Amino acid sequence: MDTPRLVASDIDGTLLDPMDRVTPRTLAVLARLQAAGAVFALVSGRPPRWIPPVAQAADLTGLAVCANGAIIYDIAAEKIVSHRSLDPLLLGDTVHALEKVLPGIHVATERATIEDHPFATEPDFRNPWGDEPSNVQPRAEVLGHPATKLLVRHQGMTSAEMALAATELLGTAIDVTYSTNRGLIEISAPGVTKASGLNEVATLSGVPTTATIAFGDMPNDIEMLRWATHGVAMSNAQAEVKEVADEVTASNAEDGVAVVLERWF
Repeated sequence: MDTPRLVASDIDGTLLDPMDRVTPRTLAVLARLQAAGAVFALVSGRPPRWIPPVAQAADLTGLAVCANGAIIYDIAAEKIVSHRSLDPLLLGDTVHALEKVLPGIHVATERATIEDHPFATEPDFRNPWGDEPSNVQPRAEVLGHPATKLLVRHQGMTSAEMALAATELLGTAIDVTYSTNRGLIEISAPGVTKASGLNEVATLSGVPTTATIAFGDMPNDIEMLRWATHGVAMSNAQAEVKEVADEVTASNAEDGVAVVLERWF
């Protein structure tokens, strides 16, 4: 492809190395990319409050796609530009339906704010990353407010097993994906994916789809890799991600993002 004008990258397992660092090689190519006038967008399942440390390490100040496409976040202004949420009725109906095929689940929600406890969990919900302050509430309260993402946890299943059951049951009523295989699925409003969020960033940036490249490693990156003109999977990516990619690069431990971008920058 010609020199890309919009470069999009997942964060964990992709842009960051296994020690959660932006390596000097990657940082250097990001600097050259931005000096050349190209746009670099972080595209993540992370909520906005988890973006600033990465943006600071990578010297990024533009737009980020958060919550698997549900939120567009302005890094420099520290504000949410837009968001798409699940309403409380859909949240309640979804969890009620899932309990029939996934008994023993626990749930949490992310809300479209960067303040005032945006992450709410019911008792016994366990974040597989183990790094989020608790805001424990009754299930009715967790599901009683619009949410950009519903997180469903089952410690006795893999995320792939859960996602298959949820998709077979609910179809297109919601969007189901996952970014870890440790018994956690992430549910968004129908049609909300990293691709839809990145499409919004491209529109705001005035960049056509034909000038885009995207990098990822997990199933929540699949739609984004399909959307971009050139989709790149990391060598450490899951098999289904590699299958949809136009190219497989080196792993995140081997500067896989930089390896590709150095062709142009």
